[in-house]
Amino acid sequence: VVGRQKAQPIGHAQLTESLVGGTYAFPLPAHDKRRSFFRLFWNPDTEAPSMAMASNRLLPLALLLLLLAMAHADTPRLEPTVRLPSQRMAAGQGDDGSVGTRWAVLVAGSNGYQNYRHQADICHAYQILKKGGLKDENIIVFMYDDIAHNLENPRPGVIINHPQGGDVYSGVPMDYTGKEVNVKNLFAVLLGNKTAVSGGSGKVLDSGPNDHIFVFYSDHGGPGVIGMPTNPYVYGDDLVDVLKKKHAAGTYRSLVFYLEACEAGSVFEGLLPNDISVYTTTASNAEESSWGTYCPGEYPSPPPEYDTCLGDLYSISWMEDSDVHNLRTESLKQQYDLVKKRTAAQDSYNYGSHVMQYGSLDLNAQQLFLYIGSNPANNKTTFVEDNSLPSFSRVVNQRDADLVYFWHKYRKLAESSPEKNDARKQLLEMMSHRSHIDNSVELIGNLLFGSADGPMVLKTVRPAGEPLVDDWSCLKSTVRAFESQCGSLAQYGMKHMRSFANICNAGILPEAMVKMAAQACTSIPTNPWSATHNGFSA
Repeated sequence: VVGRQKAQPIGHAQLTESLVGGTYAFPLPAHDKRRSFFRLFWNPDTEAPSMAMASNRLLPLALLLLLLAMAHADTPRLEPTVRLPSQRMAAGQGDDGSVGTRWAVLVAGSNGYQNYRHQADICHAYQILKKGGLKDENIIVFMYDDIAHNLENPRPGVIINHPQGGDVYSGVPMDYTGKEVNVKNLFAVLLGNKTAVSGGSGKVLDSGPNDHIFVFYSDHGGPGVIGMPTNPYVYGDDLVDVLKKKHAAGTYRSLVFYLEACEAGSVFEGLLPNDISVYTTTASNAEESSWGTYCPGEYPSPPPEYDTCLGDLYSISWMEDSDVHNLRTESLKQQYDLVKKRTAAQDSYNYGSHVMQYGSLDLNAQQLFLYIGSNPANNKTTFVEDNSLPSFSRVVNQRDADLVYFWHKYRKLAESSPEKNDARKQLLEMMSHRSHIDNSVELIGNLLFGSADGPMVLKTVRPAGEPLVDDWSCLKSTVRAFESQCGSLAQYGMKHMRSFANICNAGILPEAMVKMAAQACTSIPTNPWSATHNGFSA
């Protein structure tokens, strides 16, 4: 009514305490027309006593009118939380009208220096999220953390994801490392179940119904499965069940999942519903490998002191796009199209893979900013459909990237040195393991279906849109039956998951599989790749 407008909006609970102070303001939305009528101010230090007394006498009437207006007005009531623009940005609510907090889960599912690229991918993704405005408290990182300080790393304490790139390791929160990087912890984190987490920082997706979640997973994979540095692996049915439970709990508004792995499409195909507000893109379809890049001997190649691939083709494609574009204006669909083209050698498929999308495809019209933020330095950049990022003339099949590493390591060492002899042993053991797995699976197929039909049955690919297997429990039991007799599949052996799925689809029970595997494998090889002391992959 009278006075200087120094007041800040206060809640109804504070109203009683404020009556003596001489300042009255009510937290009405900016768009609410009542705002200009119901802000009462008075300053007892500047007003005459008679005016103050008059104001006090009018207060009961003014308050009564205010309460009646608020009770009967046909305008909307207050939202549960009303924030200033600066507060909205800090909480993940942008000026695009979005509501809620951005969350992210980053997973590198491998270990060993030969798999440098997976942890490099995850570290790079973290830097994009930080520049985009996400807080560490809302970013959860899974990585074995055996690369940056590895004795073979030519730049100790540093990880790079591009031949001319800077350090992406600095500042990355190590929430779950070593053996804490496992399926149980991953699922507990996704579901926000703090009591189910073992070790680590204890951070989980403590998200709410208005929040947006981004998940990026980089690793080896196979039909229906994604790797983990500790057994068991992540199976498609289990992962999708977790996403369904997350949706049923009502603890997110929308979720985007980027997956880098071989046969990544098979993890979601025929399993992921299109009505749970989950949108996924994958590095490959259900029946092909994904690709490593910035590899020794290829183009572009890493600095000469590196014997390993620095990144993965799909992963660096979406991240290098995110590095340079204004993500407030670029949509998920626009990035998907750019990444798809770059990952497929400009649609020639001379190398590379078919980037796919699954789930709630309507979400791809949304801006990337909603999930991963945007670097303010890119605010003035304009999105163009043509991909200005360089294409690649040569890349490496994900499953052969470790061979590239061991070969280049062996080749560079001095002749007759103990280190070269050790490297030769490692290379031969890996090749022996691969041969053992391939031959064992082929022999089991011949024993079950005959030498004429066996290869055809094992390699059968189901029509698009169908899941890999009808009975996922049978698949896991069959995998355990094989490993109990023939040794661990390890990361290379994941390629044979389709063979095991087809054995189940043909009606072969796990009990019969045990007998066939026992005939095919008289003993488990002694190389470290075949060892089963760390448990089964299913």
